[in-house]
Amino acid sequence: MVSERYISKNVCVIGAGPSGLVAARELRKEGHLAVVLEQNHDIGGQWLYDPNVEGEDPLGRNSFLEVHSSMYASLRLASPREIMGFTDFPFSVKKGRDMRRFPGHKELLLYLNDFVEWFGLRDLIRFNTKVEYVGMVDCGVVGKDLKWVVRSREKKSTEKAVVEEVFDAVVVASGHYSHPRLPSIKGMDTWKGKQMHSHIYRVPEPFRNEIVVIVGCSLSGQDLSMELVEVAKDVYLSTKSPNITEGLSKVISKHEKLHLRPQIDALQEDGKVLFADGSWVIADTIIYCTGYSYTFPFLDTKGIVVIDDDRVGPLYEHTFPPSLAPSLSFIGIPRKIIGFPFFESQAIWIAQVLSGKRTLPAWDDMMQSIKEYYHSRDVAGIPKHNTHDIADFEYCDKYGDHVGFPHLEEWRKQLCLSALVNADINLETYRDTLDDHQLLQEALQSPHFTQHGPQAFSL
Repeated sequence: MVSERYISKNVCVIGAGPSGLVAARELRKEGHLAVVLEQNHDIGGQWLYDPNVEGEDPLGRNSFLEVHSSMYASLRLASPREIMGFTDFPFSVKKGRDMRRFPGHKELLLYLNDFVEWFGLRDLIRFNTKVEYVGMVDCGVVGKDLKWVVRSREKKSTEKAVVEEVFDAVVVASGHYSHPRLPSIKGMDTWKGKQMHSHIYRVPEPFRNEIVVIVGCSLSGQDLSMELVEVAKDVYLSTKSPNITEGLSKVISKHEKLHLRPQIDALQEDGKVLFADGSWVIADTIIYCTGYSYTFPFLDTKGIVVIDDDRVGPLYEHTFPPSLAPSLSFIGIPRKIIGFPFFESQAIWIAQVLSGKRTLPAWDDMMQSIKEYYHSRDVAGIPKHNTHDIADFEYCDKYGDHVGFPHLEEWRKQLCLSALVNADINLETYRDTLDDHQLLQEALQSPHFTQHGPQAFSL
């Protein structure tokens, strides 16, 4: 819904990862005063690789983690660069850098730095600033005039150096790939071996000649298995599902030291790892590649927004909590999407709702929409902790309709699907195998690449 009234707000954005950066740009474009609070020394969020994980809780059970990034040294993108990037700033090849279609994580960080410099965003960001508290100025007042108090601290300052500020609105863009989600396994708290979440895995060398059990068969579980099999004595990949992809099956058949096992039934103090099929192994290390949970330890909404088994809600369209909208919003909550364009559409919507250019539906209508969405997921048999897993191009297109954001181009959708199919078939080689030449040509000839972005970028 479009409105004729325009308002400038003082807005705090929490996090300078991709979603926070594009939020800052769109807020400023809409005439708001944006301040981005970033706990690290530079931009990037997850993409700011941190090799120093010494002293970090290996299972990541602390509310506040010192290490935010979960990047390991060898990580490469699972999607081709052509579908990444914001709509007016393509993730193009730049000479002298990582020119692969599936580049390493460092190249994406460089892209984000290019984005920040091109749009002049760095002056909006306060680095090394940890947000400790975000709460309503007066919890008895809700609605459009609600204000927020934000308390932050420079990471290396004394306890007295707390900065308290009041903002008209807060955009939470702190990411959701930092706080480990762990399984509940009998004997987990007494097992004598080394246990860690993939959050703090960086390089394979510390596991040389060890027997390693990897729990979880998602992207990180697959990547770490293929990397560790080159140095470990044996690697056991434990998965709940008996069905694995053709690509993973090929990898397992190729490596004698890589073994597939069902989920773990129990851990014993003598080092045994018992699997559900009755088999067992004495292991040195268990690495949990079991995903991440949503957590906002700084956020106090007096119980209005809660996290229930990784369902953050209630959130209208994964973005606005109806009772606190539009002064509080979240960007980057959805998973299994083509991230950057979706974050961009979220940022535009948030900025325009705050300015009054667009309005949200009535509270009752938003709550009914959320109720219907939850019901549809329940009927489909989708677990609550997968509430924000979208995996639906049509939804992304409908979301963009809120602000007239363009639908995803067909070539972008097809390149995404092509990468997924190729990974299922050739897990070890799909990033370096070009079999979608026609789709690639359509991508490079699209306005996304030919009409936008700095001329310094060459294809």
